Amino acid sequence: MSKIVGFTEYGGPDVLTITDIVVPAPAAAEVQIAVKAIGLNRAESMWRTGVYVEPVRLPARLGYEVSGVVTAVGADVSGLAVGDRVSTMPAFSQNDYGLYGELVNAPAHAVVKVPASLSFNQATALWNMFVTPYGALVESKALSAGQSVLIPAASSAVGLGAIQVTNLAGGVSIALTRTSAKRDQLLAAGAQFVIATEEQDLVAEVLRITGGKGADLVFEPVGGAYFPTLIEAMAPGATMFIYGALSPETTPLPLLSIILKQPVIRGFNLFGITTNPARQKAAADYIFAGIARGALQPIIARTFPFSEIVASHRYLETNQHFGKIIVEV
Repeated sequence: MSKIVGFTEYGGPDVLTITDIVVPAPAAAEVQIAVKAIGLNRAESMWRTGVYVEPVRLPARLGYEVSGVVTAVGADVSGLAVGDRVSTMPAFSQNDYGLYGELVNAPAHAVVKVPASLSFNQATALWNMFVTPYGALVESKALSAGQSVLIPAASSAVGLGAIQVTNLAGGVSIALTRTSAKRDQLLAAGAQFVIATEEQDLVAEVLRITGGKGADLVFEPVGGAYFPTLIEAMAPGATMFIYGALSPETTPLPLLSIILKQPVIRGFNLFGITTNPARQKAAADYIFAGIARGALQPIIARTFPFSEIVASHRYLETNQHFGKIIVEV
């Protein structure tokens, strides 16, 4: 028997329940994992409320990122064996697999062996945090040394990953946060500049930092009413990567500013990387090399025990965390 998290209706964290199920042996191209740590993502919160990028089939499970030890492998699985320390990348639909649980089957293509130097908590904090900014900024070759990157929601796990990836690429990381409460933390985490958007004039600060040019890149997960201000802070012809939609507000499209600035606005998600074996390996190699050099470091905000999965989702939705929220199993 294994305890598994699921939900039968959309709603807040309280719809999550823990039930006991019999976990079958892994099917072909599957790996069974004894889970040690679960990494929380806003995608899972959106999944739980039924507002994700694909329809949810109820009753549903959830969970993309876990780490643990392989306990069994199905047919047609190569490169993975019982006893391996592994973690999972988001590389599947949560309609097919939900990895919040004690013992789970995962698609082998999403399972990556991790170095012994990483704890299970660290290993489950890697992929969304670093693959997302790596794909948008590095793999795409959008970021060159010396270019400036605006990073809204900079204290999120992916925001902190973007600061580190920008710095590793020789860029100028400009972290955006609503108030100055997290300024010192962001600077300690590597941000070269921090702008408190509710206390400072974003456009004026960006122009000051960039010598009047404006930002070369924006790595944007929020949307909402502040979107036109981000456009104003961009250099002419600059690129914005949109990888999230955290704001519940309507996002205005400032047509005149877009006509004037001629920005490139691109949507981005990491599935193109994580579901392609060659691209996935390149991303993992980049991240492991960055960790070995000390240039990349997963940042853990807070840990919860598995029994407090509801409380962990409540905390996720406060948007007060600094880094990755981990549930220990």
